[in-house]
Amino acid sequence: MSKPAPAAPSTGPDASASGPITLAIDIGGSNLKAGLLDRDGAMVGKRVKVPTMHPSPPDQVVPALVGLAGQLGPYDRVSVGFPGLIKNAIVQTAPNLGTKDWAGFDLAGALHAQLGKPVRMLNDATVQGLGVISGRGLECVITLGTGFGFALYQDGRLAPQLEMSQHVIRKDMTYDEYVGVEAFRKIGQKRWERRVERVLAQLRSVVNFDMLYIGGGDAQELDLKLPKDVKIVSNQAGITGGVRLWDGKLDDAFAKRDSAKAE
Repeated sequence: MSKPAPAAPSTGPDASASGPITLAIDIGGSNLKAGLLDRDGAMVGKRVKVPTMHPSPPDQVVPALVGLAGQLGPYDRVSVGFPGLIKNAIVQTAPNLGTKDWAGFDLAGALHAQLGKPVRMLNDATVQGLGVISGRGLECVITLGTGFGFALYQDGRLAPQLEMSQHVIRKDMTYDEYVGVEAFRKIGQKRWERRVERVLAQLRSVVNFDMLYIGGGDAQELDLKLPKDVKIVSNQAGITGGVRLWDGKLDDAFAKRDSAKAE
């Protein structure tokens, strides 16, 4: 099975002339990553990352993200993919970072205060999906990494966020526990792949998707014969999808969140 090739970064001297530059941040259970994107979502220069600290409270993660931003060039706005439930621009859950520390935390506001730029934030699987979907039909995105990410789109528009990672799939095991990285390490690749196949079958029955994309750090470990409506995509989309947060299609959603946050 062929693996997706990573997107080539844009390093031309005129990259900044192609519109506003977006600082895209991808917060994961294993790594914190950041890069700069031009208006088309192409990488401008290098991508930087540091291992995610454990435990991962906001007062450690925020300075680390500011440090990553300081390693890159100038930018006009910030996009963040966060591994948990986001509601009205506020973190609700962070299963793999420590929900107790993060529940109710205004990460976008904290980064705005530190970086002085407008910030938009969505779930990390949602951001990754924005980097790969075609915008046609019912498209589903899952991510396989520290945990399990899920996002859904109808004709390119976001569906309400579902915390599928915390749903029970077998006995008392959640999707996070069933196919997350700890399961991969514990049961080995072959058994893990069989679990992923069961997950795909479940989602096909429940979602009835037209296309499903598999991303995340462990997606590249899959060695399965996949049907035509299931595709493995580069994990770099977790960064490059960040520019899509500023598309006109999402303006209304962010305006509603900003209004709710201000009340």
